[in-house]
Amino acid sequence: MKIYTNENNTSTLKLLIAAKLASKKVELQNASFADDVFTGPRALPLLEVDDQLTFFSSNAAVQYLFPILDLSTDGQCQQMLEWEATRLQPAVATVLTSKSVPSDLKQALSSLLQTVDDLLSKYKYILGDKLSAVDISVWSTVYPLYYNKELNQLYLSQFVHIKRWVDELAAAKAVQEAVTQWNGSVNGPFGASSALGIPQVSSLVSPVGSPDEAELGVTAEEIEAAKDSWLNGLSKLDEPSKEEKVVLPIEGRRNVLITSALPYVNNVPHLGNIIGCVLSADIFARYCRICGYNTLFVCGTDEYGTATETKALEEGVTPRQICDKYFEIHNAVYRWFDIGFDYFGRTSTDQQTEISQKMFLKLMENGFISKQSVDQLLCEKCDRFLADRFVEGTCPHPGCGYDNARGDQCDKCGKLINAIELIEPRCKVCGHKPTVKPSEQLFIELGQLEPSLRTWISSTEHQWSPPARAVTRAWLRESLRARAVTRDLKWGVPVPIDGFRNKVFYVWFDAPIGYLSITQVATKQYEKWWKPDKQYDVKLYQFMAKDNVPFHAIMFPATCLGINEGHVLVSHLYATEYLNYEEGKFSKSRGVGVFGTDAQETGIPSDVWRFYLASIRPETSDSSFSWTELGTRNNSELLNNLGNFCHRSLSFCANAFKGVVPEIKPTQTDYELMALVNREVAAYVQHMEKGRLREALRHVLSVSRLGNQHMQSEQPWVLLKGSDDDKERGSTAIGVCCQLVALLAALLAPYVPHTARRLREQLNVDRAVLRLQPRNPSLIQYLPVGHKIGKPEPLFAKIEPDLLDRLRAKYAGTQSERANKENGESANQTVAQLESAIAEQGEKVRQLKASTKDKTVWQPEVNKLLELKKQLAAAQAQSNGPSSVASLEKAIADQGDKVRQLKATTKDKSVWQPEVDKLLALKKQLADAQAQTSAPAPTESVASLEKAIAEQGDKVRKLKASTKDKAVWQPEVNVLLDLKKRLAALQISK
Repeated sequence: MKIYTNENNTSTLKLLIAAKLASKKVELQNASFADDVFTGPRALPLLEVDDQLTFFSSNAAVQYLFPILDLSTDGQCQQMLEWEATRLQPAVATVLTSKSVPSDLKQALSSLLQTVDDLLSKYKYILGDKLSAVDISVWSTVYPLYYNKELNQLYLSQFVHIKRWVDELAAAKAVQEAVTQWNGSVNGPFGASSALGIPQVSSLVSPVGSPDEAELGVTAEEIEAAKDSWLNGLSKLDEPSKEEKVVLPIEGRRNVLITSALPYVNNVPHLGNIIGCVLSADIFARYCRICGYNTLFVCGTDEYGTATETKALEEGVTPRQICDKYFEIHNAVYRWFDIGFDYFGRTSTDQQTEISQKMFLKLMENGFISKQSVDQLLCEKCDRFLADRFVEGTCPHPGCGYDNARGDQCDKCGKLINAIELIEPRCKVCGHKPTVKPSEQLFIELGQLEPSLRTWISSTEHQWSPPARAVTRAWLRESLRARAVTRDLKWGVPVPIDGFRNKVFYVWFDAPIGYLSITQVATKQYEKWWKPDKQYDVKLYQFMAKDNVPFHAIMFPATCLGINEGHVLVSHLYATEYLNYEEGKFSKSRGVGVFGTDAQETGIPSDVWRFYLASIRPETSDSSFSWTELGTRNNSELLNNLGNFCHRSLSFCANAFKGVVPEIKPTQTDYELMALVNREVAAYVQHMEKGRLREALRHVLSVSRLGNQHMQSEQPWVLLKGSDDDKERGSTAIGVCCQLVALLAALLAPYVPHTARRLREQLNVDRAVLRLQPRNPSLIQYLPVGHKIGKPEPLFAKIEPDLLDRLRAKYAGTQSERANKENGESANQTVAQLESAIAEQGEKVRQLKASTKDKTVWQPEVNKLLELKKQLAAAQAQSNGPSSVASLEKAIADQGDKVRQLKATTKDKSVWQPEVDKLLALKKQLADAQAQTSAPAPTESVASLEKAIAEQGDKVRKLKASTKDKAVWQPEVNVLLDLKKRLAALQISK
């Protein structure tokens, strides 16, 4: 075996270490990018095994040489190797070759190294207790940082686990021998530091891209296939199908039914929710449409259940009002993100009730529903059984002990909980300790359905994503037990049988039925999609985060199997892991992270958000949102790679050929380029078809990088000034690049639809032209010779580091903390402005009063002054924030004395009225504070609140009868109004 390499190439070190560990002999042979080792673009190192097998990816070569750890079943090894190649190595290379390193790059590199350190804190090696290809690749990349004292101090000094790991591997005999053969030293420094770690692909445009993505050595068969597609590809494309307003299955077509987990309506969706379900589903749906599949994509808000009732209680409105409010918020957020639903509906509809009840009755008729008496928590103070979300307490699971666990799940350990198992449970409404009482409920007998369910899962799970398989298998490690389908609530689908009509269906049961009812609202013929005739080929694709998998892989399929009416079951279940926020976790309940409405306010285009979220989609393990990385990917991948190539190519066409696509006469080099592009397009299609959206996006970037390399290699700006042959080559180069731009417009459309629309306008082509043929994915002549393009314009703009710093600071903490900070800053600003305005207005009043005694002249200005002082008092009250009852009572007493003294000294109302206004404002604050602390609290029962309202009403009537001074009785009126509001909220919850 031979390794072709240039000097000080750390990727070569990977290969040598792998070979030494595997006791395989390799020969080093010096090469350079100028050497004609193989045809096509140059990439080093190359591992030549024999005449038939050559590796152009250093990480792939390491896996070949050292195939010790096989984690292919969950993709962890492959994912980490990709991470090393596309993120860690380019960052290290930039540090090694730059004299000055921006602070954002330092932060990005530290974040990458923290990932390694975190893994090593849990394991002996990066992926466990065995040495793997990942250790070899990452060690070789980190090697020059570690043995350079200055760089070690800057980047690695705080990572103790990396230090232990580097030293341990450096002490191994095989590693020492490999470093010696590489002509270095494990003690460093070594070689020409300027060459260390440089991405080994010539003319690589994007510093964040993978050095291993541009592979060489295309075969004669690939070149011939590329030539055939180029010459005949357009004729092989299927005719675009006519788009119907109502999408129904079509016989003889591939019918794709796509859903994403129904978002709950108790908060604004955050970025983790968006990429986990609706954005992932939208990317896939758009891909299906450019492939010509007959596609229906439906989603909607999940509106029933205790979370809705809880939120309604918090806001003092009805559950319907909460649903209406958050449906509009969700709808607006998704529209801004350019989510292209065929229909976005909701579950609180008549169609949902009809279909849910019908399916339940059929399940009952088939013998899969039983009755059981269940011990539930009853709050005697609220006089109601407490649903899971209405009870909190200490988590009962060993080793956890979280004291704020919900009755259905612990947010700390993530385990499911039976509410009666909570330690020291308390009612979330009133804080009272509930008692355990029996309540009869209906159950679905999952145990009876388990054999059929296991048979179905075993036949289809190979098409699911790794997280979906892992969660499902975890559930099936034990036998399934009967699960309640009813509960004691008011807000939900009513149970349609006697004895249970005062109950509703458990939301886990009816929420997935929402897909069917939303399809019914959209098409009026939901059964054509969900219970199709045999002649229709319908495949169901579902997208969600892994916490939703049990309902889509176990519960809902079991329901459909029990009904036994031919419902479509999910064939492709694409679940993701979790997206974290910076160093913590996204949380809707605590308001942590960036939410959909926040993204709109940043001024960063929605396509940039879509691209970045897709690029960090947590497909096989958790990933993290980073403001720094958002900027880096925008500036390097979108702006410098994609945007640069598209704009240069179309600008050359516009300037050199007046916007007319020139004639293309491909050479062997051009067909080799097309073969490499076709590899990327084929990989793109393969990953898309399997729901690996992040992986597919990498291949789009590779197409753009190949285009940039071709542009730099051909240099058409030089050729067009040369001989006739040169001009022909130059025009061909520009023509090929324009065709690549058209291809990119198609490949990008699922990810950045707005940008794709702009590209189509610049190319002057219709969407129907830019299609893909998944059976023959390749570059074709999208643009005929002589086609006139539109006006080229830049597609992306740079995101400056200072903007990212401001956004990172703005969205730190929780939503409530941010709101309080903004309100405080706004109030402080208002106070300053009002004080200045009062000073100016006061001076104006004094001058007017000094010049005339005519009250009609100066009274309007006095009124303006009084209004300004009133506004100032309110603003000061807001900026000071809530005060304690004791401090407010003291302030009121002091202010009352001040008012009495002023009234005793003058009858001029303009003098003492502002102080009276301040007194009234203080009394209002006191009333609010008393309402929060005085009895009866909002934890009272309906009866006690009604009694308190009657007593407070008598008090108000007596005060109004004894005095006309509003300042005396208004605080008591405020208390009465607050009591009535609490009563209304409590009645809603019941």
